[in-house]
Amino acid sequence: MKITGRSGPKTRVHPRPLRPRAQRESFSHRLGLFLLALVSSQIFSCLGIPENVNPVEGFRVERYLGLWYEIARLDHSFERGLTNVSATYALRGDGGIDVTNRGYDPAKRKWREIAGKAYFVKGPEVGRLKVSFFGPIYSSYNVIALDKENYSHAMVCGPNRSYLWILSRSPDLDQSAVGKLLDQAHKSGFATGELIFVPHGDTADKEPATNDGKG
Repeated sequence: MKITGRSGPKTRVHPRPLRPRAQRESFSHRLGLFLLALVSSQIFSCLGIPENVNPVEGFRVERYLGLWYEIARLDHSFERGLTNVSATYALRGDGGIDVTNRGYDPAKRKWREIAGKAYFVKGPEVGRLKVSFFGPIYSSYNVIALDKENYSHAMVCGPNRSYLWILSRSPDLDQSAVGKLLDQAHKSGFATGELIFVPHGDTADKEPATNDGKG
């Protein structure tokens, strides 16, 4: 005898939902890993040096200290519009370097000055440093050309080819030296045609420098 009957509805098995606390902990863990990876990638990208560009070796920090004038730079927001730009370097007690950048804003008729600190990345004999003006946030300061005989001029780049500076011990740099630096920078892939040549003039009648924390 065949027995027939109506079978009951199929029961779907659902995964057990996470408890609210477990969900929060899981999300926080994933978010923490993501932020850690993001911060790490940003840190390493800011502390690098452009491909096929080499820092100066045989660097002597004691000769590099003191006042440097900015001769030329690639444009960027934190120096935009500034003239009479200079940088002063002094040894720190912890082996690093105190950095003081100063420039004049002609639009606002105001000096701007910002202080930071720098540390060597590969030892004091190599011109690779990391510099910070904002707490734990560092960026590359790579000395890629230097007059080793007199330490009278230098060329510095950041972590990529968007940042380039030509520095001199005096507000005016000999055109032959400028030409050699431009040639080196061009061959290294920097946009030398976009360099801004910084004017330096008499500012005695203008307001004195103020440490307002702005570059």
